[in-house]
Amino acid sequence: MSTANRIAAIILAAGTGSRSGGDTPKQYRPLAGRPVLAHSIAAMRAHGRTGEILLVVAPTAMVLAREALGDLASEIHIVPGGETRRHSVRAALEALAAQGDSPRHVLIHDSARPLLPASVLDRLIAALDAGAAGVIPVLPVADTLVRASGDGDEAGDVLDRAPLRRVQTPQGFRFDAILAAHRAWAADAEPTDDAQMLRAHGGVVQLVAGDPALEKITYAGDHDRMEPRLMRDMVSRTGLGFDVHRLVAGAPLWLCGVEIAHSHGLSGHSDADVALHALVDALLGALAEGDIGSHFPPSDPQWRGARSDRFLSFATGRVAARQGVIDHVDITIICEAPKIGPHREAMRARLAQIMHINLNRVSVKATTTERLGLTGRQEGIAAQVIATIRLPAD
Repeated sequence: MSTANRIAAIILAAGTGSRSGGDTPKQYRPLAGRPVLAHSIAAMRAHGRTGEILLVVAPTAMVLAREALGDLASEIHIVPGGETRRHSVRAALEALAAQGDSPRHVLIHDSARPLLPASVLDRLIAALDAGAAGVIPVLPVADTLVRASGDGDEAGDVLDRAPLRRVQTPQGFRFDAILAAHRAWAADAEPTDDAQMLRAHGGVVQLVAGDPALEKITYAGDHDRMEPRLMRDMVSRTGLGFDVHRLVAGAPLWLCGVEIAHSHGLSGHSDADVALHALVDALLGALAEGDIGSHFPPSDPQWRGARSDRFLSFATGRVAARQGVIDHVDITIICEAPKIGPHREAMRARLAQIMHINLNRVSVKATTTERLGLTGRQEGIAAQVIATIRLPAD
């Protein structure tokens, strides 16, 4: 993309989200299978005109943000935010300015608005291309508005709603204009949004149509009401995975991403985590994207001794890239020894962590073959997996 048309995106995720409830800030809570902030990032990445993406997070949440992004962490510029929204936006703008090759335009978006339609991005970018210094998506006000009187519990005058608009994000700006507005803003005043700052600096802000889907997760219950909207237009897909590896004396034993103390370990080109290999095959099968060997061939020396959680992160990323959701995985480990029961919860927790899904979507079971066959003779361990995902309808 030429410098003249470059558009960067800033996604704000530095708040605490205390009004939405829960122990985890709202931007990191799972929504339809992935963190809230990941939905906005996916929408920005999927649009053909957006380029670099900066994610602004609390300085104490840098590690949490990288975990939430998974494989995308290497592609997203994570910026530590400030005390207020204004400080966080300023930090991202200055990070872009410090690169020396600043973008022509910038989109500034709240991560708490995860349902970002491409049509809104189209309208914002069209206005910027036409020369607007600033542009914001808005919706008309449909409800009657009254001014509260007394202690706030009595209806006063009815307000004229005709000229009023509800303001949403992303807000789009010519980069040099919004950077100058931020640098000129008084240190002792807090704006409600970036458009207010541009107008105070003499810039004109254009209005384009927003979208009702762009509602913000603010209060308790907003998150739960939004999830069904993401799910209703998706179809279920199921994949089956199976793998078996030979046991050898003295090797480390990895199962479901957890190292288990045992006299024998599994032999293979990577760490030979048979359960993760079967799970990767199940996910890739549900996507109809081949199998683990087609993506990580054992003939390739770079995968010798590799941790299999890298393969699972890849498969999880492929589901996300298709805008899909992992609904449930059911793993059965087939072996005589070691006993899986004592490690089951650690395995479930590790799998949920790698796939960024809730623990209640992960099942780990174990069985034996009554001392029959290679697993019964303790020559190897097998695993079979069924994975259920949802993808947008074709």
